[in-house]
Amino acid sequence: MADTAPNALCFGDGFPASGVPCVVHVDGHGLTMTFLHDVHGAESGSDSVPFSDMNVSAGGLDHDQLVVKWGRSAEQRILYLKNHDVIRAFRQAAPPHLSSPLERAAEQVRQVRKRHRMVWSVVGGSLLALVLGLWFGSDVLVELAVDRIPIEWERKLGESAYRDFLGGQEVVQEGPAVAAVEEMTRRLAGQIPDTLYRFDVTVVKSDVVNAFALPGGYVVVFTGLMKKAERPEEVAGVLAHELNHVLQRHGLERIVKQLGFIAVASIIFGNQQGLGQMMKQLGVELMTLKFGRAQETEADLTGLQLLYRAKIDPSGMITFFERLAEKDEGRVELLSTHPMSGSRAERLKAELAAMPKVIPEPFAFEWAKIRTSLGVPISIGP
Repeated sequence: MADTAPNALCFGDGFPASGVPCVVHVDGHGLTMTFLHDVHGAESGSDSVPFSDMNVSAGGLDHDQLVVKWGRSAEQRILYLKNHDVIRAFRQAAPPHLSSPLERAAEQVRQVRKRHRMVWSVVGGSLLALVLGLWFGSDVLVELAVDRIPIEWERKLGESAYRDFLGGQEVVQEGPAVAAVEEMTRRLAGQIPDTLYRFDVTVVKSDVVNAFALPGGYVVVFTGLMKKAERPEEVAGVLAHELNHVLQRHGLERIVKQLGFIAVASIIFGNQQGLGQMMKQLGVELMTLKFGRAQETEADLTGLQLLYRAKIDPSGMITFFERLAEKDEGRVELLSTHPMSGSRAERLKAELAAMPKVIPEPFAFEWAKIRTSLGVPISIGP
C-alpha cells in the first residue's frame, strides 16, 4: 500500500501562506509530488520536476531541511523536505551537477546540529527558568523566533492581508500621484542593497492622513497623506519609515509577541506545522497591528538614514512630524502606543545634526501638480 502521509511542504503562487502538504517520491529523473486536499481550497493532484530544473539549499525554520526550488520568479515553487528517507533517496538519485550544493546543504545541517547539542548541554535543567526570565524581561525570544520564520512565509502572510484590505478600497491605479510614489519608492529601495524584500506600494483614495506597512514588503499610502504634505520630501519621509518597518520585521515581531509564550517556544524549537496553523488565524490581526515605541523610534532613525543615502532632504520627515504634533496637544506620551510627533521630531533633529551635510537631489515631478491632481485647491498669493 502506497504511503499517503505527507512528508514535505510546498509553497508557491496560488498556495496558502502555510504551504500545501504533499507526499514526495524520488525516481531516477527527479521528484513527483502528490498534493493532499487542503481546507484553503488547494485541490488534490500531482506534479513532477526533473533534476535539471532544480536548485537546492539548506533552509526551513531550523535550517535543517533540504529546500528545492524550481520555476521562474513569478511562478516559483519551493519544496521543504525534512523526511530523512526522502532526503537520502534524493542524494542517491541526484545527478552530478547537484552534488556541490547538496554537500553545502549537508554541511549547514551538520553545523546546526552541532550548535544544538552545545545549546542543550549548557541549558539543561535551567531551560524553563531561563525562558520565563527572558519572556518577562526582554524581547530576546521574540527576535529569535522571528529569525526562524522564512521570508516566503512572511510575504505570503502580508500578501493575504494586503489583498483583503485593497478589496474594499478605491485604489488609484495610475496618474501623477501614483507615478510620484513610484519614483520615491525607487529612490529609496535603490539604497537598500542585498535585500530579500521587494516592495509593493499602493496608493488608496482616502482622506486619512496615514500610510502603513504589512509584513513582506506591502505598503499602502493614503491620498490624505499626500494632500497634507506640503513637500514631496514629507511623503518620502513617511515612506522611508514604513519601508524600515518591513526591513526590521517589526510586523512579525508584534505578531509573535501577541501569539504568546507557547507559540514562541513552538517556533524556536522547529514546530513548522504548528506555526502554519497559527498563521492561518492572523489575517484580521494584521490590519489592527500597532507598533511599540521602540519600533517606531527605530523606523524613524533608520528611515532618516535611508533618506540621507537616497539624497532626499531628510528634513521633510521632521517638518511633517512637527505639523502632526499640533494634534498631540493634551495627550500624555506615557499613555500612547506611539511616541508623540513632537518628541519624534526633536529626536530626528538631533540625529540629522550629527550627519555630514549632503546636497539633496530633487524629484522629477512638480509637487504642486501632484496635489492639484488630488483635488487640493491652488494657493493664491496676496
